[in-house]
Amino acid sequence: MSNEPSGTTRTPYRVCFVCTGNICRSPMAEAVLRARVAEEGLADRVEVSSAGTGGWHVGDDADSRTLAVLTAAGYPLEHAARQFRHDWFARLDLVIALDEGHLRELRAMAPTAGDRAKIRLLRSYAPGGGTDGTDGDCDLDVPDPYYGGPEGFEECLALVEEAVPGLLAEVRAALASGESADSPDGGGERAAHR
Repeated sequence: MSNEPSGTTRTPYRVCFVCTGNICRSPMAEAVLRARVAEEGLADRVEVSSAGTGGWHVGDDADSRTLAVLTAAGYPLEHAARQFRHDWFARLDLVIALDEGHLRELRAMAPTAGDRAKIRLLRSYAPGGGTDGTDGDCDLDVPDPYYGGPEGFEECLALVEEAVPGLLAEVRAALASGESADSPDGGGERAAHR
């Protein structure tokens, strides 16, 4: 039995990961969180996506090295790169930046203070990373593996896997309280008080 008023429809909690071109880090984070959400039986309640701050790779698949690392670790991914748009903030609950540069770009793009409050650094959810996502320490960056070899992609996956449990705990807490971007406060009021 649902506790929701009759006539209302529960909308999914929406998380979008953002990196530079949406072919390396953000699709990797998308695949890992999506797998964890499915393992917890929350796939019908949590929508996971990714995008890039730039449009160079729009429509492209994830980098072949990203796909190789994900496949080896057992994470499926179907992907077409997209560029993040400022009007997406209204429907998203969390916008997860992969490094400090993305965090700055997203904050500059956010139309409102409530939208800025939805933006976090992924590694802020890692053990010892803080919880408000505002720490400017470069140690919270997930390094861009694009110009390196396979070991950079493996490191990227390890950093993502380390942070996702903390992120998932926040998503579970939001689901338990019934908050989403479609709730009356738009999700931003909740985020602003963390």
